[in-house]
Amino acid sequence: MSKTLHHGLLILRVLSEHPQGLTVTDVAERIGVHRTVAHRLVRTLEAHQLCRRDQQRRIVLGTGLVTLAEPVEQDLRALARPVLDELAEATRATAHLLVREGTQDMRALMVVEPRGALVHVSFRPGQTHSIQQGSGGLALLAGGPPRSGERPEVTEARAKGYAVTMGEVIPAVTGVSAAVPSHRGEATTSIGVSVFEPAGLDALGGTVVEAAKRLGNLLG
Repeated sequence: MSKTLHHGLLILRVLSEHPQGLTVTDVAERIGVHRTVAHRLVRTLEAHQLCRRDQQRRIVLGTGLVTLAEPVEQDLRALARPVLDELAEATRATAHLLVREGTQDMRALMVVEPRGALVHVSFRPGQTHSIQQGSGGLALLAGGPPRSGERPEVTEARAKGYAVTMGEVIPAVTGVSAAVPSHRGEATTSIGVSVFEPAGLDALGGTVVEAAKRLGNLLG
């Protein structure tokens, strides 16, 4: 294994866990190298637009990662787009597709607003949050066996087939999500909606579950 490449990839992983940015010293401490080595690694990553300096000169992830990641889930995006469009129009709510990122995080892969929406939810592709927060992550956790100390919302989601959270990812916004069934093992993707007025949650949950099943069938 290349130690230099290993450290460079560790930097990207560390930066993904600290979206507010890190100093070179912070990076060096977290990956276990001398500050001079960390500085050279960061400069190399900057040259490939994989990281950059923000206005406070802190190191954050760069836009070059978007270009690299774009083809990875292209098939998923293509199949999910019409399902999300239909879900957004049927519920008149912001529809979103989230994917599991490692073991602890969820990442927004696609966000679709209904046509003619008067209010837009500030939820954008690329945004990440803990799998323990928000309906999308809890929907995936509900797909696993019951665990000691799990959140009551996970237990409820396991029984209902969809998860509901309020104000956890975006203040004053209710999320309703369901895991997309996987024919290849554990589900890693969830589909859901974000609403400001959580009326008729059972009906909304049923609509989301049907959308998740439809996407699962397309992926299968």
